[in-house]
Amino acid sequence: MKTALFNAHVYDRESFGEANQQAGHELHFLDVTLSERTATLAAGCPAVCTFVNDRLDARVLDTLHAGGTRLLALRSAGFNHVDLEAAERLGLTVARVPAYSPHAVAEHTVALMMTLNRKIHRAYNRVREQNFALDGLMGFDFHGKTVGIVGTGRIGAVVAKIVTGFGCRVLAADPVANPDCVALGVEYTTVRELLARADIVTLHCPLMPATRHLIDADAVASMKPGVMLVNTSRGAVIDTKAVILALKSGRIGALALDVYEEEGDLFFRNLSEQVLTDDVFARLLTFPNVLITAHQAFFTREAVRNIAETTVANITGFERGTINPENLVTRAKWSPGVTPVSPSA
Repeated sequence: MKTALFNAHVYDRESFGEANQQAGHELHFLDVTLSERTATLAAGCPAVCTFVNDRLDARVLDTLHAGGTRLLALRSAGFNHVDLEAAERLGLTVARVPAYSPHAVAEHTVALMMTLNRKIHRAYNRVREQNFALDGLMGFDFHGKTVGIVGTGRIGAVVAKIVTGFGCRVLAADPVANPDCVALGVEYTTVRELLARADIVTLHCPLMPATRHLIDADAVASMKPGVMLVNTSRGAVIDTKAVILALKSGRIGALALDVYEEEGDLFFRNLSEQVLTDDVFARLLTFPNVLITAHQAFFTREAVRNIAETTVANITGFERGTINPENLVTRAKWSPGVTPVSPSA
């Protein structure tokens, strides 16, 4: 099947080339982001393959549909960037990769925690400048600390297992308790109580209307002073401006991000020769207690391979009419005031 792959990087070409050897689809790799301006590049392609920062709103979907596209093959578990109502109206099938490697994201989450706590990134730069002083590099023992996990799907459950191994107490907030977490001794509670008790808060919930800006000014005010906040889920789960104010006041003592609300204009590209025009992001970069990676938590050999293999299988399944129902996206449902967490979070 002729397929247009937007946002295709070198690693996508390699992983999809290998995964497609047996399937034999006609893959067209495009290094541009899918948007209203670039959607016409997919004309004549029954399938379009996209990543998290591609735009899949109603106008883009109308253009894709008019060009003959019938399948949207997402290279991600999340689908908050897709206008599902428009997709249903147009009769477009939307398929995703519900699980590629929860260990990849969970391990990166803990790596951010450890790096931020022990100031490893700052120590690395000091030593390279032959500055061997330890002033300002003191961290704390994870053993005995309380870690709050918002969302205990596959990724959150792996994080719980890792930090339990460190000797941490673990709190969790999720409408559905994960039996694996319960077996570890994880205590389930409300989001508000979790925020009030946790020394470290890590977010692993999907982005939906009920979780958008879940961490806002009110939520921050309920946190323990000096809390460490980590987000490897979706950028808009955090109200970035509210978090910046909390960093300035000291309410948040350390912040680690792998995602950002407006990352679509920044991440997955080299902007080192350009002036950064996002003032909010630029402000984040000025804090010594903020650590940011550019949406790389998923980026392991195993995860990239699994994403390619599952996506190719979705394209093949659509072509044959036998697509795996577990990979099909349906309209998300939620209840106001409830933090919904899917098993793939």
